[in-house]
Amino acid sequence: MISIQGLKVEFGSQVLFENISFVVNKRDKIALVGKNGAGKTTMLRIITGEQLPTSGTVSRQADITIGYLPQQMRLRDEMTVKQEAARAFEHLQQMDAAIDRMNQELAERTDYDSEDYQELIERVAEKTELRALMQSENIEAEIEKTLMGLGFERNDFDRPTSEFSGGWRMRIELAKLLLRRPDVLLLDEPTNHLDIESIQWLESFLINRNAALLLVSHDRAFIDNVTNRTIEISLGKIYDYKVNYSEFVELRKERVEQQMRAYENQQKLIHDTEDFIDRFRYKATKAVQVQSRIKMLDKLERIEVDEVDRSRMRLKFPPAPRSGDYPVIAEDLRKDYGSLNVFHDVTFTIKRGEKVAFVGKNGAGKSTLVKCIMGEIPFDGKLQIGHNVKIGYFAQNQAQLLDETLTVYDTIDYVAVGDIRTRINDILGAFMFGGKNADKKVKVLSGGEKSRLAMIRLLLQPVNLLILDEPTNHLDMPSKDVLKEAIQAFEGTVIVVSHDRDFLNGIVNKVYEFGEHRVREHLGGIYDFLQKKQLDSLQQLEIKNTPVATVETQNLESLEPATSQGKMDYQRQKERERRIRQAEKKVKTYETRIAELEQQLAEIEEKLSTASTDDLDIYYTHSKIARELEEVMTNWETACEELEKVKN
Repeated sequence: MISIQGLKVEFGSQVLFENISFVVNKRDKIALVGKNGAGKTTMLRIITGEQLPTSGTVSRQADITIGYLPQQMRLRDEMTVKQEAARAFEHLQQMDAAIDRMNQELAERTDYDSEDYQELIERVAEKTELRALMQSENIEAEIEKTLMGLGFERNDFDRPTSEFSGGWRMRIELAKLLLRRPDVLLLDEPTNHLDIESIQWLESFLINRNAALLLVSHDRAFIDNVTNRTIEISLGKIYDYKVNYSEFVELRKERVEQQMRAYENQQKLIHDTEDFIDRFRYKATKAVQVQSRIKMLDKLERIEVDEVDRSRMRLKFPPAPRSGDYPVIAEDLRKDYGSLNVFHDVTFTIKRGEKVAFVGKNGAGKSTLVKCIMGEIPFDGKLQIGHNVKIGYFAQNQAQLLDETLTVYDTIDYVAVGDIRTRINDILGAFMFGGKNADKKVKVLSGGEKSRLAMIRLLLQPVNLLILDEPTNHLDMPSKDVLKEAIQAFEGTVIVVSHDRDFLNGIVNKVYEFGEHRVREHLGGIYDFLQKKQLDSLQQLEIKNTPVATVETQNLESLEPATSQGKMDYQRQKERERRIRQAEKKVKTYETRIAELEQQLAEIEEKLSTASTDDLDIYYTHSKIARELEEVMTNWETACEELEKVKN
């Protein structure tokens, strides 16, 4: 679909990468990885045509469509959420208009035997066939399904986009991109503004869609689940692995070890050669040999190893005084903004040394509760901070509190104590402030760089209660690993607000779920919580090929004795049972049809994978079945929701 050959990119005298070649195939789901600044975003921009390379070519298959979600974009605020999402289908209207114009031209022309007229007929037929393949019969349902999957509620659909934060408006752009169904998706950090449930929805969407994908993300679990190929950009070269990210990490270790051995051998050769040149430079009898070795060194292609010295990147929080047994106790906590209730009846106790996660949809009150704990906003109920608790707090606005007149190095030097001061450069390097970046003034840093600097400063302060609100949004994977190891070794209490499952895994031993104006406690780690949620909300998370009917039947049986006979007379009970049977029958009918259509698709895809064919009918049939399957899936979800309503 896309072929990249001999690509070179220079910025002034700096070569970002050189002689890069690879091909993106139809079913590839590629993780594009590498250090910050390696050129991942530049590569995506070159593929879209937004940026030109210094040299080399990018060849795109005729008529393929490319959808690109950049990290930052200019957002319009002139429509409602649903109206803005519907703009994803503008290309269909444009295609219809083009077909109408060509048909009108055919009707007006009389040169029926001319070659130009025959070419016009062929173009009309080709465009009409392509339009039929792109037909979407239930646009309204697709828009609502996609918006709700990304976390919007139905009552959000008619709200102006201007009422939403930048993160939510980015979700609208992502929804438009997914609704367009391009042949190739380029996503640059799509999970930065998504909560855990929306990430799982997007994960399921990308796994089950046949489009090619190039993905840049620092969410390790997300890229591991979605991708089947990994391309690393390192030191201006690429390394292409036909495996997912976890397997790539293991293979990369082997590659780096081989590079390191070759590097050490080459360094020994260089040292011995330079030693020979120094010893015999002024001996006439050795002049020819000396010159030969000098030329050899000049021509020698130096081996580079892109390996981070992890031993220098370990951070440890400075010792802090012991806090009381219960750093945070909440009883009947409630927070309202006018008539809007954020949460109520919130009661929990966090013990000394516990590491807990606050998770839930955006807007459910996670950051609001953190602000209550910090005493930044008023609330109702009782909230007690334990004896001798010293809080270290990281929020997105922490970056605004930095002294912009200081350098990066001085910002850290002022808070570092003890032997940490001898390792400031190592710590800065671990968070991408190595070399000359340490001498930058804070005022010239980007928002992401300021957030990272605020995180480093927090890590060096003696605290015994650590509260982190979305700490990983601006960290690459090595930096996240440094932070994660530091928190794991931290002996105090930790509260983390995060949507990054891989980061939370191994840190937290308790999860507080925010939703429906309540806060629910779940014992265990983040994956224990997610496993339970997947069993509780199969339709919401869109887990494919799960025996939903079995779960629904179990729920129905459990509801039977719960019905209050004192409040429901015999006729109402019979009517309820009749409606349940009807709803169950509808769900089962759709499930049977889904199984049939999936079997038909599998048979066609088996044919396409084992033999090439020029028969366009088979592609048309595949597209038609796929569209019907999507529509039936939508109807099935609606039927499941209706069944749940009837039962409840």
